[in-house]
Amino acid sequence: MEIIGYAASVLIGISLGLIGGGGSILTVPVLVYLFGMDVFLATEYSLFIVGISSLVGSVSYFKKGLVNGKMAVVFGLPSVISIFLTRMYLLPLIPDVLIIVKGFTVTKNIFLLMIFAGLMILASYKMIRNTTITENSPEEGNVFLAAGQGAVVGILTGLVGAGGGFMIIPALVNLLKIPMKTAIGTSLAIISLNSLIGFLSSMNNTKIEWNVLMSIAVIAVIGIIMGTQLSKKIDGKKLKPAFGWFILVMGIYIITKEIHHAF
Repeated sequence: MEIIGYAASVLIGISLGLIGGGGSILTVPVLVYLFGMDVFLATEYSLFIVGISSLVGSVSYFKKGLVNGKMAVVFGLPSVISIFLTRMYLLPLIPDVLIIVKGFTVTKNIFLLMIFAGLMILASYKMIRNTTITENSPEEGNVFLAAGQGAVVGILTGLVGAGGGFMIIPALVNLLKIPMKTAIGTSLAIISLNSLIGFLSSMNNTKIEWNVLMSIAVIAVIGIIMGTQLSKKIDGKKLKPAFGWFILVMGIYIITKEIHHAF
């Protein structure tokens, strides 16, 4: 299964390079179901993989001046604080067994995977609709609302190890009035910072197998480079709905599988 997992890691990178936000949401399922990792460890590894991948992806945008540092701080600072608090304090507080009712047992792993599956379904809905985000005329954005959404994204990233790009980009465009191309570059910078801070904040609580983690991360980065090259020939926007359906099926599969595990 690990060989399939490494192959899937390439696909994660390609999807990130080809369609942008959303591809990283496959990382945790790949780590759990193909590499056989514990969910908490998978979220830790996912934070590193997503962080490094997004960092590589943001470099080209930074060189073109398409990363808004000020707005990255407005949205990213509340996110970073939320991630740190979630990884350091909230996750350890969740008991290993949450519910036991007549043979139905909800463990911490099942709980986290169910949250993650819900996030996948939400992300898939946005991809399937493939709605173009309307760029507003230049005006002062709603900084406080954006900061609040940043905090929410931080909690979700801290809990399940997902980048949350499908939530960040609309917030940057609609709430902070950033042009689309700059929003994409800024979101990659935010995701990179969020994910790597989240990884570092709980690194001491997990035993990291660096050879495995680095192998997966390098393969994902190679995939990103491949996806970026493919994006010059293929319109990633046209692929988003199909990828969204795939994410939807995966989310439903995870819910079904974990409910079965609960009995």
